Amino acid sequence: MLSLLALRHVIETAFLPTRCICTVDHSNNLMIQLINAQTQQEELTVTGIDPKDLTSSRAIAELVAQVREELRLRSQRQDKPWRHVKR
Repeated sequence: MLSLLALRHVIETAFLPTRCICTVDHSNNLMIQLINAQTQQEELTVTGIDPKDLTSSRAIAELVAQVREELRLRSQRQDKPWRHVKR
């Protein structure tokens, strides 16, 4: 299993060029914030990600794909404010 620091780095770089901030909360769950590089506005926040579920590259890739899909769906509904998603 990757350290939390390494896991955060992998997740943050997976979303480039979108700015991604991956943090660890008080209960050791991850939170992913995606920020529009042009407007600096938060586009999507995903909370409650248990790092114990991210023990393989496949699991990490699936998480990234799910978040990307949510972001894509969100961009299709541009008239609505950003959503806070609990995983």
